[in-house]
Amino acid sequence: MSDRIFGLFGVLLAIGFALSALTIEESFLSDAVGPKAFPLIIAAILGLSSAVIAFRPDPEPTWPALGRLVEIGAAVVVMVLYAEFLPIAGFVAATAVAAAYLAWRLGSGPVEAVLTGLGTSVGIYVIFHLVLGLSLARGPWGF
Repeated sequence: MSDRIFGLFGVLLAIGFALSALTIEESFLSDAVGPKAFPLIIAAILGLSSAVIAFRPDPEPTWPALGRLVEIGAAVVVMVLYAEFLPIAGFVAATAVAAAYLAWRLGSGPVEAVLTGLGTSVGIYVIFHLVLGLSLARGPWGF
């Protein structure tokens, strides 16, 4: 039963996401595809995969233990905080903290997690900002 509820929730979320995407105003300078295409593709994929989950559920899904659910909840909180602090702290700092926490929870040691977080944030910054020229959130340090 939980698979059906999860699938129906995903379908409703996809419908809401698609309706929100349809309200995006198009600029006269937009490309041929437009800004609505990517969100609509994501909504379609979410809707289709959720419908499959709803109509073909597992016979007896097993839920993780309470401790594992708390870890999943903590990861969700970290991602929400990441989105909130991204414009304030900047891309490099916010991504380093979030990636370090997630690497630690995935089994890395504390030092390895910090190095992974720093490497991930700097690597993505170099590729997306310096190489591709995309604008990323600047923090108080200017990068």
